[in-house]
Amino acid sequence: MDKLIPSNLYDLDMERSILSSLMQNEDAFSEVYGLIKESDFYLKGHADVFLAIVECVNSDEPIDYTFVKKRLRNRYDEQIFSDIMATNSIIDTEKYATELKEKSIKRSLIKIAHKIPNKVSETTPSKDMVDELSSELYALVEEKGGGIIKQSPEIIHEVMLEMKKQKEAADRDLVGLDTGFRYLNEYTKGFKDGELIIVAARPGMGKTAFALNLIQKVLDQGKGVVFFSLEMPASQLMLRMISARTTIPLSSIMNARLDDEQWSRFGDECDYMESRKFFVYDNSYVNIHQIRTQLRKLKSRHEEINLCIIDYIGLMMSSSAYSERHLQIAEISRGLKLLARELNMPIIALSQLNRGLESRANKRPMLSDLRESGAIEQDADTILFVYRGDVYAEQEENERRENWINEGKDIDDYEPKFTPNANEEKAEIIVGKNRNGPLGTVNVAFQKEFTRFVDPVSQPVDLVEFSG
Repeated sequence: MDKLIPSNLYDLDMERSILSSLMQNEDAFSEVYGLIKESDFYLKGHADVFLAIVECVNSDEPIDYTFVKKRLRNRYDEQIFSDIMATNSIIDTEKYATELKEKSIKRSLIKIAHKIPNKVSETTPSKDMVDELSSELYALVEEKGGGIIKQSPEIIHEVMLEMKKQKEAADRDLVGLDTGFRYLNEYTKGFKDGELIIVAARPGMGKTAFALNLIQKVLDQGKGVVFFSLEMPASQLMLRMISARTTIPLSSIMNARLDDEQWSRFGDECDYMESRKFFVYDNSYVNIHQIRTQLRKLKSRHEEINLCIIDYIGLMMSSSAYSERHLQIAEISRGLKLLARELNMPIIALSQLNRGLESRANKRPMLSDLRESGAIEQDADTILFVYRGDVYAEQEENERRENWINEGKDIDDYEPKFTPNANEEKAEIIVGKNRNGPLGTVNVAFQKEFTRFVDPVSQPVDLVEFSG
């Protein structure tokens, strides 16, 4: 033990409790990731165990006795490991890790302070000594991944590199990830790295179908996608994607009623999808920590992953003690935005809209229709609304017809005001917020039989104002 360090600046029981929690609950790792590192542990043996746990996570191995011991190799200490395994785990790992970090910083301050007498006795100019000590001090508070101050020459260099990259790009109009929809690209310039994009709609409008269309467009570009599906199992998602690409009706695929030519197309599409980097997490229970852990692990192993989609934000569980749902949603949306920045990739989160909009004559959604709209609207860089007017028109027509029958009128005399198109209907993608571009409406077509959105043959583009 270092005699310079007071006993109140380290806590071996706390260190064992943190390590025990990580060993017994893999989700706890996401709570301390980026907050502490092996050097924050006072006991060298504890630091070795933590480093072995990190290696397990990065290699997608379970955090358990066998794999951690294997990673420790000749650093394995039976007594230290037994003490950790015998220690009770803790519930709020993040708070304990924060306290561990605090003690670590204070220990480092003491060590820096003890360097000062030796520094003063050297022939180094005092200004240089102050600069050296200052850099060590500021490194303590910035090592958690805080922002880095950049001077204008460095910023201009980054800008020029980005301009060169954009100049060499095949499509110069795109700054981010191609959405696959020509007219949507004119508004967004693609989904950019670090952005949080919200896709919102009322139930039945097709927001999941729209998300699957986006996924397929990205996969076709040879890029990887991670999809967190809280509502639908992975197999059903895949069937819907296959239907959209093969133009085989989803009902025929679900019933396995395909002719020989359709079976051939179905098989070819299965082979194609097997070659794509598509990952689905279809557990109905997920919180921001689980998403953070899974996405970090996948991104570290598959650099080609360029997009994450979550369906949908309203089903995500909160890991906080907040009882009010709007505060839980605020925590979730902020966590997703920070994760997008950290991994430098766009994250798309689907969201429900308030039922109140259906009482309006004009049912096109607006920002105030978002559930818990304050937090989501603040954190999102782009908000897209999926709107299909034919859904409401068909509902109204069905109600008229039912009322006609209930009034005892002859059904043969009934004249419908609306007849749905069984093959294709008009739809809109409304750009409700666009931090770096214009607002407006993108006209698309929805093909119900294949559950897919497609660009129309032609479209007037009416760009509105920047949303800021």
